[in-house]
Amino acid sequence: MRLTVDHVTRYLYDTPVRSVVQSHRLTPSVFAGQSVIDWQVTVSGGVKGAAHRDGAGDLVQGWTVAGPVNTVEVRVRGTVDTTDLTGVLRGHRESVAPDCYLRATGPTRADVALADLARSVNAADPLALAHALSAAVADAIAYRPGVTHAHTTAAEALALGEGVCQDHAHALIALAGVRGMPGRYVSGYLFADTDGLAHEAAHAWAELHLPSLGWVGFDPANRCCPDDRYIRLGSGFDAQDAAPIRGISRGGGHEAMDVTVAVLQTAQ
Repeated sequence: MRLTVDHVTRYLYDTPVRSVVQSHRLTPSVFAGQSVIDWQVTVSGGVKGAAHRDGAGDLVQGWTVAGPVNTVEVRVRGTVDTTDLTGVLRGHRESVAPDCYLRATGPTRADVALADLARSVNAADPLALAHALSAAVADAIAYRPGVTHAHTTAAEALALGEGVCQDHAHALIALAGVRGMPGRYVSGYLFADTDGLAHEAAHAWAELHLPSLGWVGFDPANRCCPDDRYIRLGSGFDAQDAAPIRGISRGGGHEAMDVTVAVLQTAQ
């Protein structure tokens, strides 16, 4: 499938800031399931800095904006060809050992309820267990936008019984950790077609590491594994670690953020 992305993030400051420094994970991952046709990231008033590929295989690009500025706009435009690999991250080069992802963070730390849910699942093999854990998250946390926020933990989302893709991913990582299975958070895009499923163009899911297959993606929010509707950007221990844009500003007052994302299918 050929997908085009137009993603705009605007940072608005009520008083001018002296400078802004950002690091981006906004370039599609390099693996067998997707190939970039064209891709461009621009930052209003920005100067591109150093770039590196981290241990997880993600390209991290630095940017700086010299002030004073009231608005900073980050725009992503590009086209990617995708292939359905039933969630398997085939051909992705990275150097971090999978067991590193058994370390829990604040958002993915399992409380008693999450641990009980993880241990309630039975399966014959690791792949079946991974699917069952993903289904358990989908059953326990109904998809409902607006009821959680950026700092909601997996334990809080489970107690609430509602959440969004970020909460589903954190909860699945927590459950997998209880069962000794490495899990990590993945950020990317999802083509919002007319299938009637609840999803957002800027999306997140989890990957679990299986002995026979390596990293495999699971999306509890849509009860599936990532297919050719998905564009993978990067991964991390949790949503903050895998955020497509991270940064700091000097000076200024209140910061507001506005995000618009469009993912469309185009003819090959």
